[in-house]
Amino acid sequence: MGGAGSTAGSGGEVTNPFYRSGPCYLGRAGTIGPVASAEHRLDLLKTLGDNTRYAIYLELARSPRPLATSEIADSLGLHPNTVRPHLERMRDVGLLEVRPDTRGAVGRPQKMYSLAADAPSLGLEPPVFPMLARMLLDLAGDAGVGGEPAAAAGRAQGRRLAHRRAASARPCVDLAIGMLDELGFDPAAVTDDGATTVAFGHCPFADLAESNPDLVCSLHRGLLEGFVDEVGGARMDDFHDLADRAPCQVALVAD
Repeated sequence: MGGAGSTAGSGGEVTNPFYRSGPCYLGRAGTIGPVASAEHRLDLLKTLGDNTRYAIYLELARSPRPLATSEIADSLGLHPNTVRPHLERMRDVGLLEVRPDTRGAVGRPQKMYSLAADAPSLGLEPPVFPMLARMLLDLAGDAGVGGEPAAAAGRAQGRRLAHRRAASARPCVDLAIGMLDELGFDPAAVTDDGATTVAFGHCPFADLAESNPDLVCSLHRGLLEGFVDEVGGARMDDFHDLADRAPCQVALVAD
């Protein structure tokens, strides 16, 4: 099934619904200004001028986590073999970043694609948002805000997220994993002896967390604590963040 508004033509190309007749904003994501050189801008325009590549770019821009070739193909109603060369072309010109899937699946790890840090925003994310987040983080640090006030703010947001799922009959652990997936943490869960360990394959806060792990990781911890407490039926037993110098993960135990 194709994604919203997408249509696959007989030749395997995505047709007009994804065509953008207006100019693309080619400033770096999170900044204002031109991308490198005129030659590079031309390469980007030529690459995104293809309807299928533009559709792929939109799918990745809208996704909170990296996507595999098969996931992109399914969302657009295309065969993976059609999508794969387009992804490679987009990576070659610097639009995409690629990493192997490290979630431990059997066989050769598949490639996971995401937008490059300096890729065009195309107006999908206001470029001032990342700048605003960094300014607020700097302000909190200068004001001496510590990890616990940050965790309290995270818990409040976690409770709000839990309210949206109030009518669900699914177990708390499943709902928490679903919430983390929606936010882009790419969770991988393993249950053993009543405890579910959830590893975070991707961190949407990574850029901010590396500069101030105490505040940002505390926000994440509080977010999950508030969610689990509000939903009920489980507890957060352990939380490992960047400060532990180990893979970021959480242990959830059903009551």
